[in-house]
Amino acid sequence: MPVNKDFYTLAGSSGQSTGYTIDQSIRFNSADSAKMERTPSSTGNRKKWTNSFWFKRGKLGVYQTLPGLQTTGNGGSYGAFFNASDVLHLFIYYTGSAWQGQLYGNRVFRDPTAWYHCVIAVDTTDPVAHNRIKVYFNGKREINWSTENYPNQNQDTFFNTASVKTLISVDGTNNTQYYSDMYGAEMHWLDGYAYGPEFFGEFDESGIWIPKEYTGSYGTNGFKIDGRDSGDLGDDESGQGNDFSTSGLAAHDKMIDTPTNNFCTMHSAAKHTDSGFTISNGNLDLTRTAGNNKGVVSTIGLTSGKWYWEVRTIHGTSYNIEHGVIGEDAGYILTGTDVSTGSRSSGYSLQFNTGDYYKYHGGSNSDTGVNATSPSFQAFALDMDNNKIWFGYAADGDSSITWFESGDPAGGSNAIYDLDDGSDTYYACHNSSRGNGTQVARFNFGQDGSFAGEESASQTDSNGEGNFFFAPPAGFLAICTKNLQA
Repeated sequence: MPVNKDFYTLAGSSGQSTGYTIDQSIRFNSADSAKMERTPSSTGNRKKWTNSFWFKRGKLGVYQTLPGLQTTGNGGSYGAFFNASDVLHLFIYYTGSAWQGQLYGNRVFRDPTAWYHCVIAVDTTDPVAHNRIKVYFNGKREINWSTENYPNQNQDTFFNTASVKTLISVDGTNNTQYYSDMYGAEMHWLDGYAYGPEFFGEFDESGIWIPKEYTGSYGTNGFKIDGRDSGDLGDDESGQGNDFSTSGLAAHDKMIDTPTNNFCTMHSAAKHTDSGFTISNGNLDLTRTAGNNKGVVSTIGLTSGKWYWEVRTIHGTSYNIEHGVIGEDAGYILTGTDVSTGSRSSGYSLQFNTGDYYKYHGGSNSDTGVNATSPSFQAFALDMDNNKIWFGYAADGDSSITWFESGDPAGGSNAIYDLDDGSDTYYACHNSSRGNGTQVARFNFGQDGSFAGEESASQTDSNGEGNFFFAPPAGFLAICTKNLQA
């Protein structure tokens, strides 16, 4: 059975699926200023409400609004976001001279490998001050706050106010706006109900917090946004008809990466820290605009099984880019050294070297004689049961992958490399070094074969999982938790 080793310990849902499943999420990309908005026509319950949502982090170390409800009022913005230290800030109400509802956390949220569940339950009628705002992550109440200001009893908040704009994925400030850069799933708003996490999730027999279907009422301004309709991502599925308009979102932002089927991405906490090397679009897009030797590894390490992924690459006239796999000492890539150098973490990569594709391992490269055009596609078939890897390529407009050196992953023959560096676990990796101009690599581990809307995808793996542009070799699977648990 395939085994998953994550680069960092998962802090949140492992993506296990037992019973209730979430089939899709919405990808919010901050570079697209992605958001949803609605202005209520009538006032609901301003004293009692619940916001429940699942999220998976993308960009780290910058201000990021959570994909829950935000609102504007009295010239301010009210909602929840992570600050530049990845610490939660929550604002409920400001009187004009003092806060009545302000919580600053202490712990950081820096795990982009896993899905988190957040519930914010507000009931200002409660006689106990600290019970007027309750925040839960993965079924457990957050109680460690560096700043705590609770609303007065029976205080009206700005939420559920008629003619006041409500927002998802962006705050409502008049100055710098903080957009989400993460995935959001099952975003519930309950108007008039202050419910705990047990209404939306449960612990399984292993103590993992997993989703549960919410079957209760929503109230006047309540909604359920789950992104099931790619043509109308802001459609309210609660039955209340409280639809949101969208901006900066497209059909390809409906994703199959969910709390019940967690997909591999590139690791925003395990990348070279340089302003000339950015990660975006749900941690699937890597862009280099300056500097050399910018590396990143994937979120999921592989120890057994057969796996497939594909990349769409765009580059200028002078370039040196590598995609491939690297052994379990993956932190080595962050030092600024090419993925292909070193000993135990030597890596096995397909290199674009200003004209041709090269295969590259252990500091030694070999020209394949195949021209590397732009844009182009690369494919990788990793067999961890037999310690082999195949590299493939396709030019723009090709309908299938050509495997280098007459490789046949499905038949197990003519692998481009035997994995012999002593590692037990391998991660997909990328390195961008030397060259000039802008280089963009879009990875797909099975969650977006359209490559952010650039292509039309319809292929799945042998288990019927994933969304690929090219057909994976028979027996090779998308890197997601459903397949890891198969």
